[in-house]
Amino acid sequence: MTTATRPQLIDALEWRYATKAFDAQRRLDDTVWNTLERALQLTPSSYGLQPWKFVVVTSPELKAALRPHAWNQSQITDCSHLVVLLAKREITKADITKLLDATAAERGLSVESLAGYGSMMEGDLINGPRREKIGDWAANQVYIAMGNLMTAAALLGVDTCPIEGFVPAEFDRILSLNDSPYRSAVVCAVGYRSEQDAYAALPKVRYPLADIIEYR
Repeated sequence: MTTATRPQLIDALEWRYATKAFDAQRRLDDTVWNTLERALQLTPSSYGLQPWKFVVVTSPELKAALRPHAWNQSQITDCSHLVVLLAKREITKADITKLLDATAAERGLSVESLAGYGSMMEGDLINGPRREKIGDWAANQVYIAMGNLMTAAALLGVDTCPIEGFVPAEFDRILSLNDSPYRSAVVCAVGYRSEQDAYAALPKVRYPLADIIEYR
């Protein structure tokens, strides 16, 4: 396995910022985008349930339809790939069965040997108190995926901008999600920064390590 060096990782994270203006003429090539897709796929999730889907919008017409419902932010239409990260509305027994079947097939196990794990998930997410806030739980998982996407993109020299300033109900309507098991949770614009984006040169504002990390 090839690993990034410590300076490479820190340099990439220092370089990235929430891009305010994308170069509308530059597009990610398929090799780069396929790598970022794989990064999304490899994102960890609680129990490994992967309660998400990712709608990748590249159609200029569809981006234009979405933009008015995202505070008219130019990133929506100017980015190369607009990723709408969806969270499951609820977790069902079928979701658990799907994971157990996939795990058994991938690892050469019997489904029966995973019954205890399945019962634990059911007890927590379906029959337990967490069920009352399962939408929040699923959305939290989606944010892990977005963070993974942004870090992977930075390591590849690709810009991103996380976007919470949008109307989920309108995105759901336009993307035909109203009758779907998934709902819009957050959006991430992916592409290349414009040379005119003054925000790229601004120093990062981060609190000192002593203020945010505590050892015990």
